[in-house]
Amino acid sequence: MLFKKKEIHVDSRLSHIAFIMDGNGRWAKKRAMPRKFGHRQGAKSFERVVCECKRLGIKTVTVYAFSTENWSRPKDEVDSIIELLSSYIDRAQKEKDTRFVFLGDKSVLGDDLQKRMTSLEEETKDRPLTLNIAFNYGGRAEIVHACNELIGQGAKRSVSEKDISEHLYTSASPDPDLIVRTAGECRISNFLLWQSAYSEFYFTDVLWPDFDEKELHRAIESFYKRKRNFGGVT
Repeated sequence: MLFKKKEIHVDSRLSHIAFIMDGNGRWAKKRAMPRKFGHRQGAKSFERVVCECKRLGIKTVTVYAFSTENWSRPKDEVDSIIELLSSYIDRAQKEKDTRFVFLGDKSVLGDDLQKRMTSLEEETKDRPLTLNIAFNYGGRAEIVHACNELIGQGAKRSVSEKDISEHLYTSASPDPDLIVRTAGECRISNFLLWQSAYSEFYFTDVLWPDFDEKELHRAIESFYKRKRNFGGVT
């Protein structure tokens, strides 16, 4: 059955959604398939969900595609994930309204892939909607990177929260309003540690390859049922 797009209202309270796309390997294992097939299916879900976020008017989407810890996975699996990224960059050239930003350390990737990532960022920098792709990303490493940049610039005064925020990989994006994690895990796993200070979280048992527009709407509806006080009085 085709998904019938639901008219769900999104307003300025929800401008940035981030996704921890978990469960690709388990999805494949349940079907007695190699893990890389789960990542391929997960890539399809990623594109479908991003498309729906754009249709709903979400201005910024961030996805946790590959962490600094994921290099410990089998080489065949890592290679398949990098191939998926490379293939997506080719298709992303056709997007007309999306700004692409890669969060993380590109330096460990191949020269050609680095150049294509940087080129895509430069070519799309003035577009209205932002898609942040966290690849070789770690939240602690990001904060260390920001501090080292400040040191490199000769900071000799006390460093403020604003200084740190301005030197994070996400400096051009607002902090996420909602972070969605799939596959039944209820932890942040070194993702957007600084930026998630006041984010709302939505955890679901649905494996990422099965996360679709309907599941996205459920997460958004859950967000709008909550009252965000930011340390104030309820």
